[in-house]
This record gives sequence, C-alpha cells and structure tokens, in this order.
Amino acid sequence: MRTAAILPVKRFPLAKQRLGESVADSLRGNLARAMVGDVLSALRECPTVEATIVVTRESSVAAAARYIDAIVIEDTAEEGQSAAAELGIAKALQEGFERALCVPGDCPTLDPAELSGLLEQETAGVVIVPDRHGSGTNGLLLAPPDAIRPSFGPDSRARHERLASEDGVGWRIERPASLLLDIDTGEDLTVLRERLAGTRAKAARTRAVLGLGGRPWQSSRPAA
Repeated sequence: MRTAAILPVKRFPLAKQRLGESVADSLRGNLARAMVGDVLSALRECPTVEATIVVTRESSVAAAARYIDAIVIEDTAEEGQSAAAELGIAKALQEGFERALCVPGDCPTLDPAELSGLLEQETAGVVIVPDRHGSGTNGLLLAPPDAIRPSFGPDSRARHERLASEDGVGWRIERPASLLLDIDTGEDLTVLRERLAGTRAKAARTRAVLGLGGRPWQSSRPAA
C-alpha cells in the first residue's frame, strides 16, 4: 500500500516546554531541532514510506524537508498536533496515498528497519503505537488516511481506540520499541540518555546535542 508519513513540527521556540528546568532554554531548542532531524532521517531511510509530509511553520525544518524532497505544508494556524496531522492527512488523500502514518518529531531513536517491519504488515483501519507509559499515542497508522480523525494529547491511546470503535473501524495495538520513547519530560530525557549510551540507535544529531557523539543539525543539508 502506498504510505505517506506525516510529521507535524512546532516552531522550536514553542517546543518542549514541558522539559521545564530539566534543560536550559538554548539546549531545549537545539534538542528539538536534533530530534526532528533524526526522525526525518529515519523516515527517509524507511523503504516502505513513499513520501514524508512535514507540517510546520519552522523555516529551518521546511528547508531541510524540501532538500530531501519531502512535501511541506505550512502550519499557518498552529492549532496543535492533531490539527497539523489533519492538514497532512488531507494532502495524503489529495496525492492518492492509501495509508498515512502520523509520527511525532520527538522520537529520535526511531529505527527505519523496525518501522518498515510494522508497515509491511497488512493494514486496514487503525494501528495505534502507544508511548512507553501506555496512555499516549506515538504512532497512528490509518488506512485509509481518513479512517478516523487524529486526537493526540493526554490519554490519546484510549481516545483513538474509542474513535475507531465508534466509527466501526478495526484497530489494533503495536509496540515497535524505537517508537515508544518520546521526549516530553526530564524523566524521558534521562531514559533517552541511557538508551543512547547503551544501544546502537543512530540518532546522530540528538547524540551530538547531548554530548554523546554524532553530528549536529545542519538545516542547509539533507536530514541524514
């Protein structure tokens, strides 16, 4: 099935506010940039993702996305992740894609091979990838792309299950390990540091920002 990945990205000054005092303001912005770059790279390297649709008002992300031939939609309203995902879904439908995978920009350990394994499975309806706590949603695979309306945020896993059931759409849960960790809090950041130190996860830009080796974000170059 032709699959488009949809990546909503906030402007970096607005990103990762929940990290609070865990990181300095300057590091917070650099970390957000690095994680988005690593997610873009993983999506580009996944052979089962035919196109990536980036929904953003952040100029550096838009430039990097265009450089690697991703589709860029300007998020002029900036009404949140769900609204941005809907803009991406509309574009996926317009371009004739049969499936849409909504992913966040703060899962830097995303593994292209693992993601490909998920997408190679037969899909009809909704596949929900929860966060590591089991309550949020880190991945939402929709076949067709408008199978349900995305509704991210706190307790979104249960909400997506309910929306699918109410609309008579089949759904299931999948847990690819590299997509379970998103970075919202200081605790998440600690887990990320431990994972990057103890595995071979790529995440080169995120590693560099956290002082674990790798290379930093370069907005004028392809996200790889």
